[in-house]
Amino acid sequence: MIDLSLYAEFSDTSRSPFIAKLGDVFERDTATLIGEIENNLVFQFDDLTFQIQIPEGQDLLGDVMFVEPEFNRVSRWIRKTSSHNTLLVTERCDQLCIMCSQPPKKTHIDTFEHMEKACLLAPQNIIIGFSGGEPLLYKEQLFSLIERVGQLRPDLKFHVLTNAQHFESTDIDRLRADVFKRVLWGVPLYSAQPLIHDQIVKKIGAFETLMSTLPIMARSGLQIELRTVILQQNYSGLSDLSKFVARKLPFISVWAIMQLERIGFAKNRWKQQFVDHSSDLTPLRHAVSTAKAQNLNVSLFNIPYCTVTPNLRSYLSQSISDWKQSFPDDCNDCRAKHICTGFFEWHSTLEDFALGGAL
Repeated sequence: MIDLSLYAEFSDTSRSPFIAKLGDVFERDTATLIGEIENNLVFQFDDLTFQIQIPEGQDLLGDVMFVEPEFNRVSRWIRKTSSHNTLLVTERCDQLCIMCSQPPKKTHIDTFEHMEKACLLAPQNIIIGFSGGEPLLYKEQLFSLIERVGQLRPDLKFHVLTNAQHFESTDIDRLRADVFKRVLWGVPLYSAQPLIHDQIVKKIGAFETLMSTLPIMARSGLQIELRTVILQQNYSGLSDLSKFVARKLPFISVWAIMQLERIGFAKNRWKQQFVDHSSDLTPLRHAVSTAKAQNLNVSLFNIPYCTVTPNLRSYLSQSISDWKQSFPDDCNDCRAKHICTGFFEWHSTLEDFALGGAL
């Protein structure tokens, strides 16, 4: 696992938080490397010096950091060598999904100014994600950030995770701008049955709202990544959902069917939520075949290579972010390891993942 938050020591802890890129030359907005002391890198930023312990086997130079002297902390917001860089817009949310990997909070800390600066300092030609909570609780700020950054950095693309409850018809003209064509919007839909979807997201009327906002997104020309986490609550209905998506939502760019992550709310509800797809692949197989028959692009997320049959393996995606990806010792001799998404760090063994008899 890669630690995204690192301890640092500062010459002045009263300094307000700021964004800086770590580098080895003196230039604007760069914390410049000036030395190394006992496995600590020493940096200079204006009149401030600070040192960071070097993570084993990792290169920090080129990373864009959120620096917090008051808390003796630097956070690796954008890593030069990673394809998984996601910025947390807010921890507030207007849904309370039963398996939420990052349970929401009532408070909000506004970091839009810092996020914008971080994006402008990002390496060339990367994808920057925005997540929450629910990012579109701050729709105006997020839209404006994407517009400003997109204009100055035409090489960047964006990926926004949203429950899509907040799109309105008045947004359409704005969203038809070229900059928003570089955004992929990840939107959850858990069932073709409104009651089941609403029960999973713990919000009455969420399904109905989604059926009105998804067409707005389509009319705006947005790229939509429909996301379905498989649970005991919805797995048996996955085939019906596939038919529903093909019939009602043919405009989506991709349908991502995702295995559950054992963290957040799901950690203590694992036995009530996790479904071992390897013990019964029928719903998953039917969903994929129906989607493909209707020319829908489908992708399987968070599903290890060895847990599905060969006819499903071409749909697998290396979806687990590198900073939380892990392979148990059982995988050491696997010849497919290099193309497998692996496991979340929170699963220490194959047995912990409860894969049943697929192996």
